[in-house]
Amino acid sequence: MATDDLLVRVRLIAAREGFSEKRMFGGNSFYLHGNMVCCVSKTGMMARVGKAQEEAALVRPGARPFTGTGRRMGGLVEVDLPHLEDDDTLEGWIAMALRNARSLPPKEKDGVWV
Repeated sequence: MATDDLLVRVRLIAAREGFSEKRMFGGNSFYLHGNMVCCVSKTGMMARVGKAQEEAALVRPGARPFTGTGRRMGGLVEVDLPHLEDDDTLEGWIAMALRNARSLPPKEKDGVWV
């Protein structure tokens, strides 16, 4: 599966869920009320699952801790592209990240989500 295919599939989910999209972190990041949900890159997807769900996320196939800055960042998990080919699996990852995003206060500035 190509990264472009993954991006199209995530955009379809994002449209249904009311996400916004920004170009960031070398890929396309998706936000719910200003809180990051996930980021699609050329190697797969980073999901912001939160520290409470991180342990459960890391036992899933293709998952590893996110180390984009050179050090491990808690609550963020990378998922390799081949492990996102199945729609149900992709939706499961996004659902896990959405649980985290919905638990956070919305980020709003002057009536606009940031």
